Amino acid sequence: MKRSIPAIGLALAAGAAALTLSLGQFGDVQASRDEQPRFSVDASWPKALPNQWLVGQVGGIAVDRHDNIWIIQRAYSLTDDEAGAEAAFPLYTSPKTRTVVRSDCCKAAPAVLKFNRAGDLLAAWGGPADPGFLTTRCVAIADPVPPAPARDNKKSCDWPVANEHGIFVDHNDFVYIGGNGGANNQVLKFTADGTFVYQIGKPGAFSSATAGRSNNTNGDRNGRPLLGQPADTEVDPVTNELYIADGYQNKRVLVVDAATGLYKRHWGAYGNVPVDPVSALLPYNPNVLDQQFRNPVHCVRVSKDGLVYVCDRVNNRYQVFTKGGQFVDEVLYARDTLGNGALWDVDFSAGKRQKYLYNPDGENQRVAIFDRRSGDLVSTFGRNGRSAGQFHWVHNLAVDSKGNIYTAEVDTGKRAQKFVPRDDDDDDHDRD
Repeated sequence: MKRSIPAIGLALAAGAAALTLSLGQFGDVQASRDEQPRFSVDASWPKALPNQWLVGQVGGIAVDRHDNIWIIQRAYSLTDDEAGAEAAFPLYTSPKTRTVVRSDCCKAAPAVLKFNRAGDLLAAWGGPADPGFLTTRCVAIADPVPPAPARDNKKSCDWPVANEHGIFVDHNDFVYIGGNGGANNQVLKFTADGTFVYQIGKPGAFSSATAGRSNNTNGDRNGRPLLGQPADTEVDPVTNELYIADGYQNKRVLVVDAATGLYKRHWGAYGNVPVDPVSALLPYNPNVLDQQFRNPVHCVRVSKDGLVYVCDRVNNRYQVFTKGGQFVDEVLYARDTLGNGALWDVDFSAGKRQKYLYNPDGENQRVAIFDRRSGDLVSTFGRNGRSAGQFHWVHNLAVDSKGNIYTAEVDTGKRAQKFVPRDDDDDDHDRD
């Protein structure tokens, strides 16, 4: 694999050693048009939701083994006029209320929505807009979070406050979600119908008193690790281990047993021991290779050939490891990107070799396509905009077995989109 850089002669410093890499060495070159995977947006996907439902920010998207598409969305992000048919919305501990219904449309949808490839809604559950869910199946928590004895926590199921973040469905059809709001330091596991299984971590304000969580292994009340605003998850079907991108406060990849949630191992950038706090890092410098992840560590994905890909979003890179946490290589992309960074998520093309790697770049508002073996940038598609096929804060991405790409948008984007491989392409250019 090659490191991919956007400019000739970019000087990069790793620790005390300065590395000068040229475009001739690592070639951030695009393939010819005939070799580029090309996609067309399916503007009809998904179909209209029932019950006057509307989705807010879509904080995660996943494809399960049946080729169903799952999203997690933030009902609380709907504006007053978007939820105009609600008398009180959404039903968090401090709901927005009014005495009359404002308009004919719309109402907040449940947090977790499941679609088929055709865009039909198959299931919906969870969160503040699912009646009774936060009183009978999970616990609605306040921000700031009261001490555990002051809330009904018998289920140990603390639904994330406001900012649901990341969703994954494993090979046994278990569903994992997390949250990155200020009080969200937990990952929850459910069955496919929304029945709670277990929780890793616990809610509560992240402060100097909890510094050092990046190396915590069993500090929670149930013996599971503490988390720091986790961003996303993935289960390795070979080992049944759950990988957690941990996250918006912590700076690590955490691996636990998917059956129990108990600690297995963790690591930081380059396989280093992660260091807290965030202030230990200087401001981002495109000429320096940081030896620690920056926040957020935004994604983790396991390839079929046993490599682990990690999004170091604001450092504009993804790093590659063995499953044991040994550093293999990294790919640098759009290094001059500031703001929210360029590496938001990764997923792989659908063939056995997983030839291509796709990255939704939520700062530059496009999807970048890399050759997974070389790290070369092959092409990009999309731009900033509101029309079908354009993006605003494209946040996550998932690929089904037919090579269709599904994207999720946050901020004011508030939608999911489907992109279909062009008919004149040879599938996804990923035949053995």
